[in-house]
Amino acid sequence: MKRTLDLSAAVWRKSSYSDGGGTNCVEVSDDYPGIVPVRDSKRPDDSPVLVFTATSWTSFLAGIKN
Repeated sequence: MKRTLDLSAAVWRKSSYSDGGGTNCVEVSDDYPGIVPVRDSKRPDDSPVLVFTATSWTSFLAGIKN
């Protein structure tokens, strides 16, 4: 069964790893324990939201830092 996550009240913040030039920006929401929603900040209303487990997101960040 597919569940739909309601992100209408999410508070989004621009990733500190975005380039700052407005061309490569992602936003993340810290409002949901255990998961991390991620979206394209250039198209916040119509871009798909990717949802990662917190563990997967932590592993991803560790990988890009190395």
